Amino acid sequence: MARVHHVKEILDALEALYGYEARPASDFRYEEPLDDLILTILSQNTNDRLRDIAYKNLRERYKSWEETANADLEELKEVIRIAGMSNAKPLRIQQVLADVRGRFGCYSLKSLREWKQPEVRGYLTSLPGIGSKTSAIVEVFDLDMPAFPVDTHITRLSKRFGWADEKEPPDKIQSRLEAKLPKERFRGAHLNFLAHGRGICGARTFSCAGCTLAPWCALGKKVSVHGAA
Repeated sequence: MARVHHVKEILDALEALYGYEARPASDFRYEEPLDDLILTILSQNTNDRLRDIAYKNLRERYKSWEETANADLEELKEVIRIAGMSNAKPLRIQQVLADVRGRFGCYSLKSLREWKQPEVRGYLTSLPGIGSKTSAIVEVFDLDMPAFPVDTHITRLSKRFGWADEKEPPDKIQSRLEAKLPKERFRGAHLNFLAHGRGICGARTFSCAGCTLAPWCALGKKVSVHGAA
């Protein structure tokens, strides 16, 4: 069973490198949580650049979420095609918008800020195509609730730090990290992890030499031993 160890040392090292914990929450917060939810749906199985282009196309073509909800599905597919999954994402977006409108009487999730967190996660993960990671993104960035989204980068780093077993799925890792990491550090630590996974510690390309996290990383230790041999 994986054990979450050296937490403070690792989080402090990441913060020294990237500094996201020091940045205010307002830098990352959407005033309307539904905006971030739709953005996050677009981000599934694609990169940030293509996600952002698709979101820009969407907001320029449709002036409101009501227009998006009532858009022709085939046209919507073309508008956001660059984000991939062109058969799944448009339908998910319209289904989510319909559910939100039916539940709250408007295209807004601001009222979730008054809910208890377990109720928020229960509702969001009941929506089509929304899992614990997507819910956690909205929770921690837009609703100011303690959540630690686990994507492919954090999954990879967690396994290299020994915080997760090799075949453990992201949702299980997320549950463990939310139970073990300091809640007040969730938002910034999540962003620091992403920065490190994207820039230094990739799946196939990694720079262990000089990485300050190498002492706690199974890959870093392996590379160090091999290099010294």
